[in-house]
This record gives sequence, structure tokens and C-alpha cells, in this order.
Amino acid sequence: MEPRITLQDTPKGMYELLQNIETYLKKSGLSYSLIHLIKVRASQINRCGYCLDMHHKDTLEAGETFQRLYLLPAWKESPVYTDAEKAVLNLTEVLTKISESEPEVIAEAYERLTPHYAKGDIANIILAICQINSWNRIAITFGTVPGTYKPSKVKAAEHVN
Repeated sequence: MEPRITLQDTPKGMYELLQNIETYLKKSGLSYSLIHLIKVRASQINRCGYCLDMHHKDTLEAGETFQRLYLLPAWKESPVYTDAEKAVLNLTEVLTKISESEPEVIAEAYERLTPHYAKGDIANIILAICQINSWNRIAITFGTVPGTYKPSKVKAAEHVN
């Protein structure tokens, strides 16, 4: 299986722009674990094999538990997530499926965050959700091959929270 578009085929600056957002998110104060729960859950919903492979590998390398990853599709009834994480996972699902979400559902998802996060953190959570949805759409459309991602141990070690 060959990708339709590779990174080398993209216009100059496109990948760097997306990476700048990743760099911003890493410095945003959100935990690495929370960002990766967002990335894995949105990638599950979008069925992005490349991103699922990447974020499972990176998250496990950084010390996340296998149990929390395999229970992610059942986060609502799973006791391994905090109420704050569940609020973020709820918003992740609502925004990833935004065309199916009524305005009041979006408002309710936002309100679930407010006991746990300041407005600046909520804005960063929303950006993280939007960012992974962009990556998913790019990887799926480009035909990026799942299973080819190799995690960097140095990269993972930078993000242990």
C-alpha cells in the first residue's frame, strides 16, 4: 500500500504550520496524557489507522497504561478516568461528530468542563480536539499507511507527566 501524498509532496510550510500547533499544545499546560487521550479517542471515532498507531505507541512509551487505552471506547462507564478526563472525552466526541451535534449538546459538553478547567485551558482543549481532527483528515485522505510509525524514545521521554 502506497500513500497518495507524502510529506515530501506537501507545499513548503504546511507540515511546519501543523507542527507549530503541536509545539504550542505541548507548552499549553495541558498534560501529555490528556492530549493523547483526546488524540486517541478522536482517531477512534474517525477511524484513522495511522493516527491510532502513532498515538497508542507514543502514549505507551510515555507511561500511559494499556488499560486506559483499551478502555477508551467505553470511557463513560469506566472508573479509570477522572471526572475531568470524562468531561474532555465527552467534548472530544461531540466536536469530532459536530455535524451530528445540536447546539445544546455542545453547550452541555462545554459546561461539563467548567468545574474542572479555566477558560484558557478549555480553549486549549478545543484546539487539541480540532488539531487531531485535522491530522486525521489529512492522514486518511493522503492514504498514510497505518503501522509504519516509529516512536522516538527521546520524544516520549520529553512528555512524561
